[in-house]
Amino acid sequence: MTDNPYHSVAPLRNVSALLTLVDRVQTRDFGLPGMATFYGPSGYGKSSAATYTQNHCGAIHVSIQPLWRSKQLLSCIAVELGLKPARTASDIFEQVAANLGRMQRPLLIDEADRLIRDDMVEVVRGLYEASEVPVILIGEEELPTTLMRWERVHGRMLDWVAAQPAEMADLNQLAPIYCRDIGLGEDLKAALLKASAGSLRRISTNLSHVKTTALENGWRTVSLREWQGRSFYTGEAPPPRQEAARTRARQQIAARQVRRVS
Repeated sequence: MTDNPYHSVAPLRNVSALLTLVDRVQTRDFGLPGMATFYGPSGYGKSSAATYTQNHCGAIHVSIQPLWRSKQLLSCIAVELGLKPARTASDIFEQVAANLGRMQRPLLIDEADRLIRDDMVEVVRGLYEASEVPVILIGEEELPTTLMRWERVHGRMLDWVAAQPAEMADLNQLAPIYCRDIGLGEDLKAALLKASAGSLRRISTNLSHVKTTALENGWRTVSLREWQGRSFYTGEAPPPRQEAARTRARQQIAARQVRRVS
């Protein structure tokens, strides 16, 4: 892996999509809403795109953690802004809103599906209203539908952009990062892309797997001929091993016999 892979992910299609969305919200006409949503399945590279956008545009990027409430969210944004969070949630809100308004740095909220808990989504809307900075919510496929429960948030969306499944150009961009110095046959790349089902995370995992296998076998190039039917990671759980299944079956039979005797 390179020292900083984000230097190499700029051409990935979902990085480009998020950058374009942020620019569209920043340059919107007067009077248009300044929030947007970037959504899609896990593994499509949304968080990587957000990290690149943070570095490229100077955006504030926070990722909602499972147990957070409004104060933790506001404190994290304050720290990202270089502030020392105040004591109360309302005071931190004023700190953050004032600094966002003055600096006009886009705010990217990752794992935004978790905003729905504890009405944190209204806190984010309040920050947008107070600062008028672009606010991009990043989350899973159902996020736009879930946000319909909050009309005051849903109605302030300028656009909804769906992250797209990976294509061959993305694989070619990731290969030098995760499978460096190993030549890949076009047939192997096509099979790897299909097995990864559009997930950049699975593509990266499979490329790393190919590299490890190639190094173990002393290969400099790998095609399907060398690969010889080895499996790729598809995200599906492996089936139970036959011996374990037989053991469970014997245990179930024994348990039924005990019940009959008793």
